[in-house]
Amino acid sequence: MLKCWKDVPGYNLFVREKWKSFQVDGWGGYVLKEKLKMIKAALKEWHMTHVQNLPSRIDTLKDRLSALDQKGEDEVLSEAELVEFHGVTSDIHSLSRLNAS
Repeated sequence: MLKCWKDVPGYNLFVREKWKSFQVDGWGGYVLKEKLKMIKAALKEWHMTHVQNLPSRIDTLKDRLSALDQKGEDEVLSEAELVEFHGVTSDIHSLSRLNAS
């Protein structure tokens, strides 16, 4: 597991559901080995679909953050906008860490 994957929404659920869905017959060590091979392949595919185009996603979030920041300078932000502001900031941080890894 890459440490940065924990920041991607749905990662834990994906791994848990995939692991449970794999059906392998045999003795314990063989089952574990085969499931690990299958989860590795599934994670490679998942990684490509969930972390593609990160720079563009980060730029979009930065634009939204800038818009909220500008609005905050002109007037008081609503509670929903403050929540969005903090969420966007957190998302930028998470995606930047993911992009750097």
